[in-house]
Amino acid sequence: MFGKIKYITEGEAHIESKIEPGQDVDLMNSNVIFEAPNQAILGEVEEVNDDTIKIRFLGEFINGRYVSGVIRKPLLSSNIRMINKEELQELMGTYNDKTFKLGQSAIYKDYPVCVNINDLLSNHMAIFGNSGSGKSCGVARIVQNLFSNPNFIAYNANIFIFDAYGEYKTAFGKINQINPNYSYKFITTNPTDPTDQLLQIPVHLLNLDDLTLLLQASSHTQIPILERTLKLAKIFAEVSDESRIYKNHLIAKALLAILFSNETTKQKKNEVFQIIQVCHTPEFNFDTEVQGLGYSRKFSDCFEIDSKGNFGESVLINDYILKFINDDLEGKIVPKDVYYTLKDLANALEFTLISEGFQHNETLYDDAIVLKVRLNSIINSNIGSYFNYPSYITAEQYISSLVAMPNRRKAQIINFNINYIDDRLAKTITKIYAKLLFDYSKNMEQKASFPFHIVLEEAHRYVQNDNDIYLLGYNIFDRITKEGRKYGVLLGLITQRPSELSETAISQCSNFLIFKVQHPKDVGYIKEMVPNITEEEIKKIKMLPPGMCMAFGSGFKLPVLVKFAMPNPEPNSRSANITESWFVDVGGK
Repeated sequence: MFGKIKYITEGEAHIESKIEPGQDVDLMNSNVIFEAPNQAILGEVEEVNDDTIKIRFLGEFINGRYVSGVIRKPLLSSNIRMINKEELQELMGTYNDKTFKLGQSAIYKDYPVCVNINDLLSNHMAIFGNSGSGKSCGVARIVQNLFSNPNFIAYNANIFIFDAYGEYKTAFGKINQINPNYSYKFITTNPTDPTDQLLQIPVHLLNLDDLTLLLQASSHTQIPILERTLKLAKIFAEVSDESRIYKNHLIAKALLAILFSNETTKQKKNEVFQIIQVCHTPEFNFDTEVQGLGYSRKFSDCFEIDSKGNFGESVLINDYILKFINDDLEGKIVPKDVYYTLKDLANALEFTLISEGFQHNETLYDDAIVLKVRLNSIINSNIGSYFNYPSYITAEQYISSLVAMPNRRKAQIINFNINYIDDRLAKTITKIYAKLLFDYSKNMEQKASFPFHIVLEEAHRYVQNDNDIYLLGYNIFDRITKEGRKYGVLLGLITQRPSELSETAISQCSNFLIFKVQHPKDVGYIKEMVPNITEEEIKKIKMLPPGMCMAFGSGFKLPVLVKFAMPNPEPNSRSANITESWFVDVGGK
């Protein structure tokens, strides 16, 4: 079959072909060994002509172990043979308690591709492929295979799947039938089944960065407004004698600022009443009795306007307000563990706008009013229900609740269905959850002891070069790809448009499963961004059939073509059956 080596170039050898005319030999993409004393060079057949076989060099076997890359070339006198079983097993892996079956080799019939679980899953991973190339089925098959290994029970797995179409519910909903120790949880914005759980994020767990994203802040001037709003929301939600004294101080300062402003008396009255409406205490509410010398007035009555256009009880109200001013309290009381709602945030924002005098600065007022409108639109829409958490909970308790089942078992797959919300909100929600998991993992005493895998379907919608870096100084997905591995927070990016993904995120991925990709821009992007991909591999990914991918990276000894069996059960991701949908039985007519 193989004759003498004609000549050797930098990366390949041209071999004399000994294939007889009419001999049926399928050599394409097969692996061969250039064998000589103390030398075993691995190659791949990439071209077969009538008289020449062209073989590309891949690596070398040293003491039975494969080493990628070729430093020394084969000798011209090398014997050329097909790869043997032991060598193939070294390349494709063996099935044991540290590996799982990824799929079947597309070149070697019925030969499984087994991957070391640590090598594949302890790094970030990207999965590319056109629509219909088999990405969703491939992902479903991988997860099912992981949980089907009889050698271990992955009870402490935490796979958070953000599902753009709600298609994985059918694939993973019966994971407990593989092993009763496993559980699946479906969290959605539109519950339809009794086991579905409504997506609810506690507002009090949102920090300044989260709120900035949720309200789509677009300028740096909006951030101090939101920072003040968050602080006030916590203060006004706190119930204690200390916080009540501080609330009175803040209300009194705001009222004094209004009373000594240059506005008309009518405008001042309106603003005072707005303050009391959104933030009030027993000492400051409409019915509070304000005591004068021998008489008293209700707080609201003190702001009646007399015939001269002034407040009739201006002296009384000023003296009353001044009793509550205590500048020594500033900055000393900032509650941390406080429950509050979106409505509390809206009231705190309204208080901020009035008390800080934003109405009198046209630029700042425009920035502030945009935030106000967006916050109220969330409250008054069904989006508000996604942030309507019933009670106080810590971040640690909330994360524990995400992986907990009603029967107190732990869920290994937590599927977030974000199919029913727009891309902007879906992106914000995935970022909030990603940051929550990342921050939690960073604070663990033993780093990476409880790993989280965050899998993003249609990742190009969420992992983009956003405005976050300009406003916040970072993008959470970029930060996770750069820092998350050491904390045990790993990303899985699934997309049909890799060219729309953040370059930083892609550059930090260590493993790639690339299904058929044809768009020139995406192919060019893969060629530019994916490390160590060759021209030959680029050619292959443009012609792959559905259900087959090119797999390479730290989890693989060399790039390998993997064929996936159909998952059982399948995800709900099939193409439309046009003939079944269109055609009707017309009784033979």
